[in-house]
Amino acid sequence: MSEQEQAEIRLEFSRLKQDHTDFDAAINAMVATNCDPLQIQRMKKKKLALKDRMRALEDRIIPDIIA
Repeated sequence: MSEQEQAEIRLEFSRLKQDHTDFDAAINAMVATNCDPLQIQRMKKKKLALKDRMRALEDRIIPDIIA
């Protein structure tokens, strides 16, 4: 993998990490204001999808080395 590709992956990872943090704050605010539980659940699913995407990007950056 070229350095350019790694830089792009790291940039996307940092953007997703920020989005994940934003979702976390939004969910906490929704819980605090007794928002619709279905809407909270949808936000949590989106947050989980972001985390899955972040994990996939990490796997591309860090090679799987069998010791």
